[in-house]
Amino acid sequence: MATALGLLLARLAFGLAFASHGTQKLFGWFGGHGLKGTAGFFESLGFPAPLVMAAAAGLGEITGGLLLALGWLGPVGPAIIIGVMIVAGVSVHLRNGFYAQSGGYEMAFLYGAAALAFAFAGPGALSLDAVAPVPPLLDQPGAAWTLIALAVLGGLTIVAVRRAPKAGSQHA
Repeated sequence: MATALGLLLARLAFGLAFASHGTQKLFGWFGGHGLKGTAGFFESLGFPAPLVMAAAAGLGEITGGLLLALGWLGPVGPAIIIGVMIVAGVSVHLRNGFYAQSGGYEMAFLYGAAALAFAFAGPGALSLDAVAPVPPLLDQPGAAWTLIALAVLGGLTIVAVRRAPKAGSQHA
């Protein structure tokens, strides 16, 4: 039971913190810039269809974070988080080095690493997956690997379609 409680606490901390970033992007909550401001930032980073990309990033953060926090649908939430963090880490933070203090990719790396661990550890006994039937496809041994591979491919594809970012674009 201690492992289940530990997983629950970690899922809640990481999942809810991650979801809160999506509410900043979509609704301007918690000091965020809202969808219009986030779209302007995405445009400065060279993303095509910046309003669509900003909405997708916000929805991805909310969905991935809440699925992780609830322990629902196995590796789906963690895979979404990994995809979003690849885009953020490469397009915004990589050029600033590792440490978050300098605008680096530290936080994107940590969120991604935690999501990877949750994808393979599973949500634990104190989760929705433990009390509700998980779709059979997600209950297969290779599901986490497949979803993570798709998330990595999707994240790298989104990064690849960007134009050169405008000078002065630092973080969302």
